[in-house]
Amino acid sequence: MSTKWSPTRLGDLNGKRIIVTGATNGVGLATATALARAGAHVILAVRNVELGAQRAAEMGGDTSVVKLDLADQSSVRAFPDLFDGDVDILINNAGMVAQRRSDTVDGFEITLGTNFLGPFALTNLIFERVRSKIITVGSDAHKVASIAIDDPHLRTRRWSAFPAYARSKLAVMLWGLELDRRLREATSPVSCYLTHPGWVASNLSNVSDKRLMATAHTVVRSVARLLANDLDAGAAPTLYCITEPIPPGSYVGIDSRLGLKGGPTLSGRSAAACDYETARRLWEFAESETGTTLPQSTAALPGGPDL
Repeated sequence: MSTKWSPTRLGDLNGKRIIVTGATNGVGLATATALARAGAHVILAVRNVELGAQRAAEMGGDTSVVKLDLADQSSVRAFPDLFDGDVDILINNAGMVAQRRSDTVDGFEITLGTNFLGPFALTNLIFERVRSKIITVGSDAHKVASIAIDDPHLRTRRWSAFPAYARSKLAVMLWGLELDRRLREATSPVSCYLTHPGWVASNLSNVSDKRLMATAHTVVRSVARLLANDLDAGAAPTLYCITEPIPPGSYVGIDSRLGLKGGPTLSGRSAAACDYETARRLWEFAESETGTTLPQSTAALPGGPDL
């Protein structure tokens, strides 16, 4: 019998309610589809509700589609009122690689605003309705990044696409570090996890279209077929956090030397992603920018000390 992890490990999720952000394409779509097939009620939190409805119809199962644009704080604030009841799991999957420097409607650098500040605010706003787990998709790209707290939106420093993406994912990793610390200190019943999906072939077009000549793009896609995970494998680290008895705060990545293609496994993070002082300062910055924080009731759960 194979010992490799498989989506069959999800078992029967009937009765579970799970939010998946960015569920219309890529890893988010694969994640939502696997959960729906396992019987969960999946809330597809998406920018394009028409496409979301199409995806929901294609995957079948028990789903609902709710509008959410993580690059727009007004949309994030509206989201909790667009669905009823609690959820078992929040999966912060949505992310993007910007092609050029721009700001969100709230004045945030687009990559940091979408990949970090949007999910940060969303998690805080619906935290009291999450019963079990918060799973956030990070990236091994964080290992080559650094964050200047004095210029988080890169208003004075040079901007380029991949470094901006990598630093946004380092911000996600540090947020996860501080969130885990706070939840542990409050003896919260909610646990949080971080994941890395590997290099996923389908996402390449988001980075390379209009940047590479057709021939070069074909070469990249050919290499991806050999070295990159498919969508289901990219979703596996997130699903692994649901099925396996791993410690809260774990970072789940890909079981390969370069972390590109393979099955899910517990992974290591960079020293910069383990810096609690920077994580605290980044949390305070995100609170200030979004006007949100973890509800105070989190710090006063029965048996838990105040934060």
